[in-house]
Amino acid sequence: MRYVQLGDVPVKHHIQFKQPDGTLYKEQLFGTQGFSGRSSTMYHIHLPTCVSEIERIGERRLEAVPDDMLKHRHLKTRSFQAQGDAVSGRIPLCFNNDVILAYARTTDRMSYFFKNADGDEALYIHQGSGRLESMFGTLSYTSGDYLIIPRGTIYRLVEETVDTEIFVVESLSPIEIPRRYRNEYGQLLEHAPYRERDIRVPDTLETHRKDGRYKVRILARGIFHDYYYDFHPFDIVGWDGYVYPWAFNIHNYQPITGLVHMPPPTHQTFEAHNYIICSFVPRMLDYHPDAVPAPYHHSNIDSDEVIYYANDKFGSRRGIEEGSVTVHPSGIPHGPQPGATEASIGVKETKELAVMVDTFHPLQITKQALEVEDPTYAMSWKG
Repeated sequence: MRYVQLGDVPVKHHIQFKQPDGTLYKEQLFGTQGFSGRSSTMYHIHLPTCVSEIERIGERRLEAVPDDMLKHRHLKTRSFQAQGDAVSGRIPLCFNNDVILAYARTTDRMSYFFKNADGDEALYIHQGSGRLESMFGTLSYTSGDYLIIPRGTIYRLVEETVDTEIFVVESLSPIEIPRRYRNEYGQLLEHAPYRERDIRVPDTLETHRKDGRYKVRILARGIFHDYYYDFHPFDIVGWDGYVYPWAFNIHNYQPITGLVHMPPPTHQTFEAHNYIICSFVPRMLDYHPDAVPAPYHHSNIDSDEVIYYANDKFGSRRGIEEGSVTVHPSGIPHGPQPGATEASIGVKETKELAVMVDTFHPLQITKQALEVEDPTYAMSWKG
């Protein structure tokens, strides 16, 4: 990521930076990987450590299906009742020690601030628009945006309308731009499917000076706590560095096409430890005279595949709805359903829109996911 500065900062790090009344602004280093990773330095009006009350809310519950059966699954997420806000309304679908995949369709706006101290987040905004307000400033979002939020960021989503629909990726490792898209200086290369101009960062820093009672819900070590402060958590007058939330819209992804069918990793968008995130977007299909545009059947020998469908135009699947999720576990082959391969011949373009997560360790299915499972999907290749 590139260097960003918002607001006022002193000419050097770790020197006196005084408020109008002569007292010092409170400097905070917001760093990753100890002192060896990327970091940002921010300047507070108040001590960021000055908390007035702490309340333990309870453990986060991830209930896996016991003795889970090995089979392909289709989850109809829009069968869930809309509930809660962009944090409390999350329904976990599957998880492992690297990533948690969840779905949310909101009925409420966030009345508090949130900090995920357990991991980074990638929020794919399927439906909805508004503002991501954070300690780093304000970032507007709209449908199709990926919001990448670093671990430890205090934020809230301010929705223009409720009924926001989100596919949530919670990552125990940093969510990065793939290394193969960047040169040694971090600049995106010419073959990358998106460029720096496509990435949006916070553009407005509003410093809040009002006293009051402000709640920050913190998820750390799998436990929720509510921290209460006598001042607004966005009391920062300036910051600079390389750690901050950012947005990338899926419609700005430049798909890579080929003479014959390209494998799914061709569409990689982000990477993290032990999994990748890919974007399937409208594009021209294969142009060999004898091309078969539908994907070939393949076995994920050491990878689970999860696809979130942002529309219903996925040609190799039958019965898929907008908002569907398919889970294809490692160890068994998957591919187009009967007739899809033949029907794809001669097709020149696709209008599909989907987000794929490939994990390199097996995922566990949650009990909530089974509530919206299509029980016929695993046998749907019989025709």
